[in-house]
Amino acid sequence: MYRLFSAENSVFSAKVRAYLRFKHGQSDLGSGYEDILVTPELIAKLLIPRSGSPALPQIETPDGDWLQDSSEIIDHCERSHRQIAVIPDAIERPKQRLASYLVELLSDEWLIVPACWERWFFSEDGREPSHRAFNEQQWGAIFGAGKDGLARRAAGAKFFESAFGISEAKTQPRGPYAGLIHLGCTPATQPAWQKSLQRILQALEIHFGQHDYLLGGRPSLADYSLLGPLYAHFYRDPVPGFALRCFYPLICEWVERTNAEGCLNARRYGQKLYSVGSDGSLMGREAMSDGGDWLADDEVPETLDPIFEIFFDEMWPFLCASTDAFKAFLEGEDHKVGGELPRKTFTASPGFEHFQTGEGALTAPFEIGGIQARRMVVPNQIWMLQRIEGAMRGAPRQTLEPWLARFPAASEWLSLGDRLKGCAIRKQGGQFFSDFDPQAISASKT
Repeated sequence: MYRLFSAENSVFSAKVRAYLRFKHGQSDLGSGYEDILVTPELIAKLLIPRSGSPALPQIETPDGDWLQDSSEIIDHCERSHRQIAVIPDAIERPKQRLASYLVELLSDEWLIVPACWERWFFSEDGREPSHRAFNEQQWGAIFGAGKDGLARRAAGAKFFESAFGISEAKTQPRGPYAGLIHLGCTPATQPAWQKSLQRILQALEIHFGQHDYLLGGRPSLADYSLLGPLYAHFYRDPVPGFALRCFYPLICEWVERTNAEGCLNARRYGQKLYSVGSDGSLMGREAMSDGGDWLADDEVPETLDPIFEIFFDEMWPFLCASTDAFKAFLEGEDHKVGGELPRKTFTASPGFEHFQTGEGALTAPFEIGGIQARRMVVPNQIWMLQRIEGAMRGAPRQTLEPWLARFPAASEWLSLGDRLKGCAIRKQGGQFFSDFDPQAISASKT
């Protein structure tokens, strides 16, 4: 049995948990999984020793292997359990495959910014409306596990103060408040991030009026990736959750359907609708849109175009600037090839603050809503680009080109391999290390 170490308020736990529910529900996960609420004891005595990281989620496989990172967990399970895939095939469905990976990258590493803002802005002192009490309670479930309700809330409040300095967040930002600044969400850029988010939500509300999932009538990697921030921050957290329910009911229905819990009205995958036959018997029929499958002929719905426009107009230029900055850092005097790199985190990694903040070597320019700013370079994003480049090898270029031509800023995407030369990254548990690339790094650095 798989053992998933997670928390309900964790973005990437939501992504993996819903995926495992789907695979298990389709009898495609061997002996199944156990979802284990993480605690400080488990983090200190189990997660960090096994992966080198406290980040969630983490999973122990039936063979005793240990994985930290939602993408690696899903990749492992897809290789091991092939009855029903969530990642389209590279040869038969290359457009849908690439679309899935792009939505994953956008959800994991870009949409997380407005999601994080929604949670912590409405948890600051003096905010009205405020959902701070709710967040104290859901974080207290981790830091006060096993205690009574009041003690759990007190544990959450204590953690917010000790780790985030929440009462001084406006003047001395720490934790997620500092992380938002490191990720380029400041008073100057925040309205533009919010406008970008609304474009995504508006496009999704239209899309889910026609299709039950992103690629049709069957869930994919794209759905589980997008679910992470939308469920953990926008659906569960009370203030954004109220707005989501009021203005985007079809997105809420998709959240319930994809999360596959408490979703009878939302019609999850595999559910049937019933009529009564002439003889009085129940007659089942497919409940999902599009015949309960991905769209035929490798079609990526045009209703998703606004989302890919955001990826190529906003995120892709920053990723290009990130690879440039990352190459320069690897070739400079501050790093030795094979050395450790910043981790996947919402804030500058300990020991790398000088590089990942201000005008540091591991920061890069970006533009959102016409506003120019800087944000930290995150090696995990470059690792994800490496992963996509590897996953798309062999995909027919002649099939991808017409679809990518719909997005003018995507012209450089098909030369991703060239851009990544000199950016080789090795991932080990939750840690990242530079890797030797003989094509781009001088012999003197080895």
